Amino acid sequence: MKKFFLVVCALMVFAIIADAQNVDKETNVRIDSSAKYLDRINIANSLLDRDDARLKIGGYGEVNYNQPYGGDIRSNGELDVQRFITFLAYRFSDRVDFVAEIEFEHVKEVYLEQAFIRYRLTDFMNLNAGLMLIPMGIINEYHESTTFNGVERPRIANKIVPTTWREIGAGISGKFQDAGFKYQLYLVNGLKGYDNGSAKINGGGVRSGRQKGAESIMSSPNLSFKFDYYAIRNLNIGFAGYLGKTQSTMFDGLDTTDDFLVAQADSSRVGMKMFGLDARYNQSGFSFRGSYIFGSLSNTKEYNAFTGSNAGSKFYGYYAEVAYDLFRLFEVKTEDQALVAFVRYEKYNTQSDVEGGTSQLDKYNLHDIVTGLGYKIADGVVLKADLQFRKAKDADKYSKQFNAGLAVWF
Repeated sequence: MKKFFLVVCALMVFAIIADAQNVDKETNVRIDSSAKYLDRINIANSLLDRDDARLKIGGYGEVNYNQPYGGDIRSNGELDVQRFITFLAYRFSDRVDFVAEIEFEHVKEVYLEQAFIRYRLTDFMNLNAGLMLIPMGIINEYHESTTFNGVERPRIANKIVPTTWREIGAGISGKFQDAGFKYQLYLVNGLKGYDNGSAKINGGGVRSGRQKGAESIMSSPNLSFKFDYYAIRNLNIGFAGYLGKTQSTMFDGLDTTDDFLVAQADSSRVGMKMFGLDARYNQSGFSFRGSYIFGSLSNTKEYNAFTGSNAGSKFYGYYAEVAYDLFRLFEVKTEDQALVAFVRYEKYNTQSDVEGGTSQLDKYNLHDIVTGLGYKIADGVVLKADLQFRKAKDADKYSKQFNAGLAVWF
């Protein structure tokens, strides 16, 4: 109940105002004076909704510096072009659009993070199909570098929700603008739990199970959904769910008449339930955001015994963040600049409960405190700096790190 109260109270957003394309690149808010409510969107949706050209291009990126400090051990700092992303959207007709997100990570790695069509069936319903983002939490859908406080993304968007989490599938989405309600409902391939002798799920979470649309396998489809309510101005509340089973290579060519092989295959995957509640709020330079994700894995006793892994049976993570534009405090009058101070508390545990003979390890039970500044020097450009303090339950003291970075969205 305490965690639930934290999430409900920890409303979310990253404030500031204005954008030439009617999208505030720091709040994700669609500025539409004719609309009753304000809708938060990402680059993909902003490009899909533009009518000025058939081919539309956008992008975002970040260059970061991470420097551990404190204690008796000296460490080199790391400078990294962490990611640069190009978005391409093309309108085939008034009803059919396509969007792709191409990512370069650490200069040398190339990924495709989205590639899907949107077919507008009615004013309230779209058919989406292809490689799509799983709508869970905040950051997985809104991961553009200028849209979150701090140099690095909140940690639960790595350890609990395996951001950027995307899989291949199809489903429907839409909104009822006058009611301030948005929905998404998809069938997708699941996370890979077992791959030719290798366990992908462990005490550290499910991140290694992402298939990313690369020669993905599917033993059974999984369900992903999210509902957003934004009928109260400046407030967005979301509820998401993910239900299904992990995928396993052992089901490929499986002789269903061999009970021993069927039992082995069943032991090579786990059932997965994940739910998320998030909220975002901003008003006059003052902003809150919060997210609470929790879930369970079934069949972990059999899975761990068969694979030698140590997957937990339950997991959770939450964070609450408050921020304020200091230029408001000093009455600095500017439309395209802001100086946002923030503090975020985060708690997450990828092994909060276990089954059978699995050991519950304190190293998976951590919390973070992050505080810093973001200086918006122009619409779509933010300079960031923060201090990060992290502590596992089995650690004697906090690990400390200074981060600085440059974030852009265009």
